[in-house]
Amino acid sequence: MRQNDTIKKIVENAMIAAVYFVICLVSGSLAYDQIQFRIAELFVLFCFWRRDFIFGVTVGCLLANAMSTLGPIDMAVGTVLTLVSCILVAYTPKLLIACIWPIAFNAFGVAAELYFLLDLPYWVNVLWVGIGEATVILGSYILWMILWRNKGFMRFLDPVRKANPSW
Repeated sequence: MRQNDTIKKIVENAMIAAVYFVICLVSGSLAYDQIQFRIAELFVLFCFWRRDFIFGVTVGCLLANAMSTLGPIDMAVGTVLTLVSCILVAYTPKLLIACIWPIAFNAFGVAAELYFLLDLPYWVNVLWVGIGEATVILGSYILWMILWRNKGFMRFLDPVRKANPSW
């Protein structure tokens, strides 16, 4: 890889991390706590197209979780959940199937975190966090099904995968 390509990838990942963080910051309590609707999670599906974006999404999540009321524990647990989701999304052959990972990991993982730290009911949290994550991820899926047909956008994104991501 040439030096210019490396710098370009670092800058792209820094932009993703910054935008993820800002979206969470602006959306305030919607991005945290029991009823989560973390719009920035739409970036998780970027990893389907470009595996190097795992870094940017994970760093963005780490920065966002630094603002969480759960503090360092959320920085560790929440960020690991996002990292694992991003890795699985990146290596899953179909985009719709890849949507399962962030929904499942966040629903069950964040619910466990809320249960142990705040003594909130586990299965209720699985439901609420899962609904929020599913809404964002499935909305992101629909957006990607539209965007992957846009040659200009895909040229700009420079994806590793070129094939139809649907079933």
